[in-house]
Amino acid sequence: MNHDPGSVFAAVFVTLFIGHSVGDHWVQSSCQAARKGGSGWSGRLACARHVAGLTVTKVLVLAAVVFTLDLPVTAAGLALGFGLDAASHYWADRRTTLARLATLVRKDEFYSLGTPAHPAAPATADGSYAPTLGTGAYALDQSWHILWLGIAALIIAAL
Repeated sequence: MNHDPGSVFAAVFVTLFIGHSVGDHWVQSSCQAARKGGSGWSGRLACARHVAGLTVTKVLVLAAVVFTLDLPVTAAGLALGFGLDAASHYWADRRTTLARLATLVRKDEFYSLGTPAHPAAPATADGSYAPTLGTGAYALDQSWHILWLGIAALIIAAL
């Protein structure tokens, strides 16, 4: 079957997004979520175990789609795409790294949204109550991961 690169990119991205959502929320253990940002080897290993489980989830989901749709992907594209995605995920999930980036780009107030550290806690910027808003840290974390899912999908589709 002949696939144009745009449709391969779209199929790979959607599949990685699904795998990411499942792996980041259903596969990740409570222990990994609580400890992955911690200091020392305990935190590093918890984060590494999370990223390993997440990556395996994405690989399994993408394998099903690649074989079902007969997508033309290469081992090099898969290795580079998954490698960059895993490295970027680990980097962000160590927490201090993403917090420093948020401060560098002047998103530190948004990063603290939904936490006691936010100047308007526990309210939104306009002063209204925000019981289900989530946190700015989570929103920035997920948008970082989605950016890298897009980059990984582009690499997988292009190589």
